Amino acid sequence: MLKKASRNEMRKVRHRRVRQKVKGTPERPRLNVYKSNSHIYAQIINDVNGHTLVSASTLDKELKEKLSSTGNKEAARLVGQLIGKRAIEKGIDQVVFDRAGYIYHGKVKELAEGAREAGLKF
Repeated sequence: MLKKASRNEMRKVRHRRVRQKVKGTPERPRLNVYKSNSHIYAQIINDVNGHTLVSASTLDKELKEKLSSTGNKEAARLVGQLIGKRAIEKGIDQVVFDRAGYIYHGKVKELAEGAREAGLKF
């Protein structure tokens, strides 16, 4: 009997397929999103060198005082704003958005909109 693939396994399959096309360059790095049940994380990555240029998450000290809950849309928007602010400070204004197989809805959408509010273009 075949085992039914879980939601997360299917997400990982989508992510691998999309990552064959989505590459972060020094001129236009990749904004990657990861969400767990309790937190959301974002990284800006240069795939040519394999370096993380900027990162932000709900675990950052800057956000911990502001948040009542770390797993909701409000927290995701604040993480997006924080990563956008940090990227602009480092001179990064354009990125490629990598939603890691998640649908563009809810927390992922809020993070993207928060990053756009901070000045990132994608």
